[in-house]
Amino acid sequence: MIRSLYTAAAGMKGNQSFIDTIANNLSNVNSIGYKKQKVEFEDLIYQSLQRPGGEMEDGNRAPVGIEIGLGSRIVATNRMFSQGNLEQTGNEYDVAIAGEGFFQVRLPDGEIGYTRNGAFKKNDEGYLTTSQGYLIEPPIVVPDDGLNFSVSAAGEATCERNGKTEVLGQFELARFINPSGLSASGGSIYRESDASGTPIIGLPREENFGPLENRYVEASNVQMVEEMVSMIIAQRAYEISSKAITTSDEMLQTANSLKR
Repeated sequence: MIRSLYTAAAGMKGNQSFIDTIANNLSNVNSIGYKKQKVEFEDLIYQSLQRPGGEMEDGNRAPVGIEIGLGSRIVATNRMFSQGNLEQTGNEYDVAIAGEGFFQVRLPDGEIGYTRNGAFKKNDEGYLTTSQGYLIEPPIVVPDDGLNFSVSAAGEATCERNGKTEVLGQFELARFINPSGLSASGGSIYRESDASGTPIIGLPREENFGPLENRYVEASNVQMVEEMVSMIIAQRAYEISSKAITTSDEMLQTANSLKR
């Protein structure tokens, strides 16, 4: 009886984390380049009262065992890097990746961060940066007298200057063997980890990298309908786990009130 209390409590704890993840997905439905997380569960250890194939009292072997589960837990929050919708903005500095790859940015601690958020800005020195002020890597500088800034599908950044087209730089992308293993730092920034592997650097439209789309940004890949369905499932699972605790408590109360 006591075992059922802890088993149901483990289910409630796991579904609470499930709801927390869904809430985070929904809160980032408008975050540019956000990639949703999917919760994965696993069952816990089992108490084996009789192992499968074990010898029974009559000498026969048990075709199946008697194993009592002890609940579940979250084993991973897998980040889904499926393509988000491309939204046209008209902003000449906005760039979206239509396929695989990450933009590289220089973080304040000197390390390289990776992002799908291509809503870039020009700072006071003409450098293209993220909204947080992180410089694109390799740097791209737009001169004050540069007009009609544009980025080609192959990542070449150009502008018109003195009546001529001038090449300002080249966007380079990074990809990983296991992008789900990247460490999220917030602000749509990811960092390399031991699980992600080392970055593979290349140019847009080459070596499995996606082309770039200028004056577009990539929207979040969160589907609100899917998240709402998952929320209902998590809520019902939480409720039924709490009901199991209530039922176990009532059974204990009944057992304690027995009179000889």
